[in-house]
Amino acid sequence: MATIDKFQHWIYETPDHSLGRKNREVGFDINQFSDTVTDWSGLQPDKDYLWQQQLHLYEVPFYYLDTGLAQLEPLRLWRNFKTDNTSGLQKYQDALKLGNTTTIPEIYKAAGIKFDFSRAYIHELMSFVKDELGNR
Repeated sequence: MATIDKFQHWIYETPDHSLGRKNREVGFDINQFSDTVTDWSGLQPDKDYLWQQQLHLYEVPFYYLDTGLAQLEPLRLWRNFKTDNTSGLQKYQDALKLGNTTTIPEIYKAAGIKFDFSRAYIHELMSFVKDELGNR
């Protein structure tokens, strides 16, 4: 998600880019956000064109970001439930009752979760996930 989002921002902020520059840029992004164990030896042309398989870039620009952010909400809800089963479930149901009748920040508030995507808050959430995985 981070690779495509950063690449997409670059595409729109650099309208005079060339295909070669686009390929190099996505390579930089892949290197920044990918693992350190994948061996790309002999696969540079494939790596250069990876961005072309992302349909989001062509059909629904910036939708990829929504998808990535939406993966955080269930984790936040789960953390609330783990903290207080009754309250966590009730707040989740309260948020569902709102449907699309209000703003997303108001739905978050009803669910008892922060509308916050700061580095600190995401770090806090990932620490919770790490603890949960360690308890298995």
